[in-house]
Amino acid sequence: MEKKPYYITTAIAYTSGKPHIGNTYEIVLADSIARFKRMQGYDVRFQTGTDEHGQKIEIKAKEAGITPKEYVDQVSAQIRGIWDLMNTSYDRFIRTTDEDHEVQVQKIFKRLHDQGDIYKSVYKGKYCTPCESFWTESQLVDGKCPDCGRDVIDAEEEAYFFRLSKYADRLIDYINTHPDFIQPVSRKNEMMNNFLLPGLQDLCVSRTSFKWGIPVDFDPKHVVYVWIDALSNYITGLGYDVDGNHGDLYKKYWPADLHLIGKDIIRFHTIYWPIMLMALGVPLPKQVFGHPWLLVGSGDVSEKMSKSRGNVIYADDLVEVFGVDAVRYFVLHEMPFDNDGSISWDLMIERNNSDLANILGNLVNRTVSMSNKYFGGAVENTGVSEPVDAELAAMGESLKGIIDEKMEKLRVADSITEIFKFLRRCNKYVDETEPWKIAKLPEKQDRLKTVLYNLLEGIRISAVALAPYMPETSEKILDMIGTKQRDYLALGSFGLLESGGKVAEKPEILFARLDPKELAEKYAAVKGEEVPAAEASAAAPEKASEPAATAVIDLEQKETISYDDFAKLQFQVGRILECKEVPKSKKLLCSQVQVGSRVMQIVSGIKKHYTAEEMVGKQVMVLANLAPVTLAGVRSEGMILLAEGADGELALMTPEKDMPAGAGIS
Repeated sequence: MEKKPYYITTAIAYTSGKPHIGNTYEIVLADSIARFKRMQGYDVRFQTGTDEHGQKIEIKAKEAGITPKEYVDQVSAQIRGIWDLMNTSYDRFIRTTDEDHEVQVQKIFKRLHDQGDIYKSVYKGKYCTPCESFWTESQLVDGKCPDCGRDVIDAEEEAYFFRLSKYADRLIDYINTHPDFIQPVSRKNEMMNNFLLPGLQDLCVSRTSFKWGIPVDFDPKHVVYVWIDALSNYITGLGYDVDGNHGDLYKKYWPADLHLIGKDIIRFHTIYWPIMLMALGVPLPKQVFGHPWLLVGSGDVSEKMSKSRGNVIYADDLVEVFGVDAVRYFVLHEMPFDNDGSISWDLMIERNNSDLANILGNLVNRTVSMSNKYFGGAVENTGVSEPVDAELAAMGESLKGIIDEKMEKLRVADSITEIFKFLRRCNKYVDETEPWKIAKLPEKQDRLKTVLYNLLEGIRISAVALAPYMPETSEKILDMIGTKQRDYLALGSFGLLESGGKVAEKPEILFARLDPKELAEKYAAVKGEEVPAAEASAAAPEKASEPAATAVIDLEQKETISYDDFAKLQFQVGRILECKEVPKSKKLLCSQVQVGSRVMQIVSGIKKHYTAEEMVGKQVMVLANLAPVTLAGVRSEGMILLAEGADGELALMTPEKDMPAGAGIS
């Protein structure tokens, strides 16, 4: 059966400088959609590239002492390098200096001129050089460019104009009869109410004040302005030909299924571009999605990235610290559907530690470790089921349908959220089944095999579902659990993991927990700043001796607190999954403590009283809402409660009865 074609594009990046993480978000978002569509069985064509002409480029090249072509060659290569670094799977990286593109742009301009849609006149208005845009006085905001806020200059220039007004009514009718053409709906309303309904002015489409552009072949003192040049890449990149001699790619993939662009250029893609296509007699793209911005900061203090503000974050800097898939996860998961998202180093660390290291990485690590410990890595479903298995299986089987629904609406962040809901359910299943206890019962070994099988199958389903968003991590997980069942279309069935297989002998750490202090130093090094000295760390005193059997201790009475103060403290039962000595410390142990569905890292000064080995498996009482601190360079996210004898002997506070991890203490 022939695959259905799907054509997706990004806006082409302007070659004025290195793209920041906000610019990079778009290519990662498009890549996740392209990869998802391929998994669904579509024949996907994914195009991106660079916009390389204009006055700004001409100025920057002159300042650099090189030709404009040399300048854009360097910057385009840098942009493409970042797109490749982010593991994006584009099929063509088009450049507006490509010969096949330039030829068709000249032919498009001439066709529109010959049929009367382009005419010569004189433009008088306010001009913004950085944006390369003319504005009327009424369009300015506080006398400045409404797009970038910079100063404008009075300009008068002979130019060719495109008759937008001629096609305005036709476009309004098209938008009204194709409700999905502009998404989200808020963007459609903005275009209709602010531009189309008030009436369109004709558009300047040539320039004479600079030379770095595609010449108008029948009037060489003019160069084709950005709108016709840059926007037409979506069809020229497929082999569109004005004379009708279209290439096979154009015949197969046009009209585009999705133009993915930033909300700041929605006007150009939903007014200028469709009118240009109408004038050429070319079908319109099926959908234009104007995604929100990725701001720097958090909450109310988020702001646009700007070199002048010194708040720019670059993708390659983030990748160096967090890795490609962690950065992909963050920008995809943290961006709402139609509101701006935020990014900061602190937010990245929080997501890495809480979501990637705890929820995902820890689940895979301990499941593979238990499979090796108890059965030499062998995978087997013995069919010894209990009611608790059914809920896990049902949730796994429903995941594909939920993801399909979310992705159909381009709700990528929501799709990832659903996958992590299922991962949390898998972690809860570990608490419910307690495989370490079953392992101690010889008569329960078949049940233990099924429990581990179910966990591995849950991990398999999650890894397949994560493939569009975190492709390298998905492959690592699937390789680790030794499965060939990687088909997304079969994801609706629970139990496809092959019995008789084997997991990797040693699980790979997918995402290491990161210490904020260490990363703050790296970030400061990037920005050339100094980091304040870390606060002195504290640990329990080094004392050890046998307590008297009937010892009584009178502690100094502290200040009385209210019940409301006490109620702020959250005490829970935790189970220690792993414990290691803190390097170069005589006092500290670092424990990974299961508290409900999360795993907390807690550092305790108890090395003189407990070995790391004997801590594993113990149930402990945890203060779970203590502000994180760094002890001996290791992040600690809570406190394990201990009793201290008169001579300094420490003893873990443990529940009298076996309790589930996360049980409240009141």
